[in-house]
Amino acid sequence: MSDPAGTAGRRGGRHRHEGPAGRRPDRARLGAVGFGRSHALRRLIAALDQAAARRIARTDSWPLDHVMPGLSRLADRGLLWIGLAAALWATGDRQARRAAWRGLGSMAAASTAANLVGKSLTSRRRPFLNVPARSRLRRVPRSSAFPSGHAANAAAFVTGSAIEMPSLAAPGIALASAVGASRIATGVHYPSDVLAGTAIGAAAGLATLRWWPRRPPRPAAALRPPRTAPASAAGEGLALIVNTAAGTASTWMARRLAADLPEATIIETSAEENLAARLRDAAAGALILGMVGGDGTVSAAAAVAVETGLPLLVIPAGTFNHFAADLGVEGARDALAALRDGEAVAVDLGLAGSRPFVNTSSTGVYVDMVNARRQLEGVLGRRLAEVVALIGVLRHSRPHELVLDGRRRRLWLYFAGNCRYVPPGMAPAYRPDLADGWLDIRVVEAATLARLRLVAAVLTGTLGRSRVYSSWRASSVDIRAAGGQRIWLSTDGEVATAESGFIHGKHPRRLVVYRRQAPSHTGHAHVPDDAARTSPTRTGDVPAHQHGAV
Repeated sequence: MSDPAGTAGRRGGRHRHEGPAGRRPDRARLGAVGFGRSHALRRLIAALDQAAARRIARTDSWPLDHVMPGLSRLADRGLLWIGLAAALWATGDRQARRAAWRGLGSMAAASTAANLVGKSLTSRRRPFLNVPARSRLRRVPRSSAFPSGHAANAAAFVTGSAIEMPSLAAPGIALASAVGASRIATGVHYPSDVLAGTAIGAAAGLATLRWWPRRPPRPAAALRPPRTAPASAAGEGLALIVNTAAGTASTWMARRLAADLPEATIIETSAEENLAARLRDAAAGALILGMVGGDGTVSAAAAVAVETGLPLLVIPAGTFNHFAADLGVEGARDALAALRDGEAVAVDLGLAGSRPFVNTSSTGVYVDMVNARRQLEGVLGRRLAEVVALIGVLRHSRPHELVLDGRRRRLWLYFAGNCRYVPPGMAPAYRPDLADGWLDIRVVEAATLARLRLVAAVLTGTLGRSRVYSSWRASSVDIRAAGGQRIWLSTDGEVATAESGFIHGKHPRRLVVYRRQAPSHTGHAHVPDDAARTSPTRTGDVPAHQHGAV
């Protein structure tokens, strides 16, 4: 006869041991299930790879046999994309040149991630396929097949360049896809290798936005001038100075402008002449002062324009033309269109003592970095050259003892921008507003391990949160050398000495400069009404940055 009590006890005991923990699958079982699923997924991908590769190898196609091997070789070491970057640069178009630099920078990052990191972590063998002899590469790579470096380079360059020039997206994607397909057709990669490389390249291209924000399509905001600028269809009343020592300015350009502006007085000048004196002589009998040159030339002309009360016509012809880019004047066509219509805006002019600047004024080792960067950026590009120059300068330079508004500070870098720049850090890209009334002050302190922390923050894009970096807005800053020595100063890229002390200040909204307000190929000019503008308070400085940690 059965024992209900005993049975109940045994059941109760079993239930006591099968509580919540007892009913939960153990970790070993979960690990085995996860491993099994992962292994099954890898087997599925491998099977699909093999099937796709075998099908391509069996396909009898003239493009696969003759075009793809040549395209694959052309893309070796990124030569195809370097050539396209050179072609974009040769156009002389500012947007195309930005596309070339961003594309090359993206490709460098993707190549490092795919070839140096990705391949070192995997050991996938190249496909063993019966590819026709005419489709094979002469030299089969011996590195890991996963991921595809060619696909990574292709996707990175196309993504980076398309960020700056969206019109490049469609043809770029088609060419990058063909390069990826060529690696499969020649039997050196599986489809999954190419897909992984493409993902790495696209991510590298998008990641450049963290270090190098895209310039918005609209030009910087400005104000309507207090008086109407004169319209001049044929150059009546215009005195135009052409600085032939500037980047793309030349005698040929002066002749072309003379044909477009037959009534203008056009004067050629060079580096050996006194530019300020020529500008003042030209302004004496003019209604409009014009300048053809780069940022340093424009800042000299801006000072004379403010001094004489004349509107300024800016025709960009320098190396970078940062002021014109923020203004929304891409070239002579934009400038002359605004001149003919009499459309102008009022913007700020910065002052470093008596020296004017339209963009930036800096001291400390920033001056050394500017000089070093100039020697490298033609080869490395601006952003990479900035990092390399910074490392070199910090190795050999010493911090500067400066007194800012009565406070003694030991600084590596000091930067003053004419209006607020974005992004934060020591690589400002553009200004949203050219008439905000503020100086954008940025400094890097010489703290413990400041050099190492600074370089690490620049490389990781976290300088804005570094403890060695700080920034604020000010209407003026009194700068003195703690030892009384002369201060080396860089204004708009031109390096010169100053006194042992000076004041960084502003001529707020005093410079009237021609710019179209109607829609153009550069976007809509943004000229808010005075009532819509929030004016800065002149009673004190406004912090623009909170300290963080690297």
